[in-house]
Amino acid sequence: MNKTASSAGYQVMLASLLSINFGIVFFDRNASSFLMPLIQPDLGLSDTQVGLLASALSLTWAVAAFGIGRVSDQTGSRKGLLVLATVAFSLCSFLTGVAGSFVMLLGARMLMGFAEGGIMPMSQALVVAEVAPRHRGLAMGVTQNFGSNFFGSFVAPVLLPVLALAFGWRHAFFLAGVPGLLTALLIWVLVREVPATPAAERSDAAKSSSLREALTDRNVVICAVMGVLLVSYLVVCWNFMPLYLTRVRKYDLNTAGWIMSSLGISATLGAFVISALSDYLGRRPLLIAMPLIAIILPLGAMYYEGSAWGLAAIFFVGWGVNGVFPLFMGTVPSESVGPQHLASALGICMGTGEILGGVVSPSLAGSLSDHVGRQAPLWLMLIVALVAAVLALGLRETAPRVLSRRALAVKAQASV
Repeated sequence: MNKTASSAGYQVMLASLLSINFGIVFFDRNASSFLMPLIQPDLGLSDTQVGLLASALSLTWAVAAFGIGRVSDQTGSRKGLLVLATVAFSLCSFLTGVAGSFVMLLGARMLMGFAEGGIMPMSQALVVAEVAPRHRGLAMGVTQNFGSNFFGSFVAPVLLPVLALAFGWRHAFFLAGVPGLLTALLIWVLVREVPATPAAERSDAAKSSSLREALTDRNVVICAVMGVLLVSYLVVCWNFMPLYLTRVRKYDLNTAGWIMSSLGISATLGAFVISALSDYLGRRPLLIAMPLIAIILPLGAMYYEGSAWGLAAIFFVGWGVNGVFPLFMGTVPSESVGPQHLASALGICMGTGEILGGVVSPSLAGSLSDHVGRQAPLWLMLIVALVAAVLALGLRETAPRVLSRRALAVKAQASV
């Protein structure tokens, strides 16, 4: 942890820059989903293959998220690894656009996952080191959710179909490369390194104690399992909802893109609203409530018969669950364990969700869609959201302001 308090301006700059960088990453990650109605017939892909593409990227993303987190804790480096990962992602972003077969596309997405997976654990570790604890929930929420959802879930579904229909779907994948190189340069110039204590400099007792804390803490375990469930919800929606809207609900590609863009608006606002509310109301209540609200999204997609605007409004409300992702992936774990293995704890919570939820669920959803029907992935979304809400009941509260209020209340009671 940085012992010298950072200025408010630096804290804002740091969260903003890291958020934009992650947004560029998600613009590319989501591009294949939003353009799949064009890619699928061009390459002759089945729904099962569509799911496998998402699973492959999630697998390599998860391996990188956990692996780079461990490397960071071992070496004490955050900034340098973040810059390298961003440059690697930028150089890989062109590969998807030149893929001419399922195998080539699969390889390109796997390489992309390796490049992208370590970016968020490194980013959140920098935020934890620099941002004041009372604003940590908001800062971590903005870092993870604002840029990723503004660029990846709002701009991408609106802009990509326009580019693809005008120039072909391949050109859309070239868009994310150059901005990534620019943000890598800005991170190198503007962000200061705040290293963790390298593993070689720690005592064996300290290493054993903090690692055991990360692996046995109840909050970390619950957050990791919630990650599996809600990442499943997320990736199934990204990968199969555009197909459902165009093939089953018969919306044209542009209308489906605008409906999907409501997810980006919702999550962009949630980056501020949900994260800030968690600082005041607590992490646990929101982690229970938002997955329950998320149930209305798949139900609306299947059964709402009104206008496209009405369906977009349902999507907007249901996708508010995205606002709690930084809580179970970053904020709650970071407030539950010691700093010695912080990046490893973040990598566990992010990587577990990706490697189990992100890998298994798209393949399962694709197979169910091929063999049962296109509504099956939407029912899968509903089930995992409900289970996540029940699981969140077991969390203990970690928000500093809430814990402080509780301590004051107990003290006041004791003094009566």
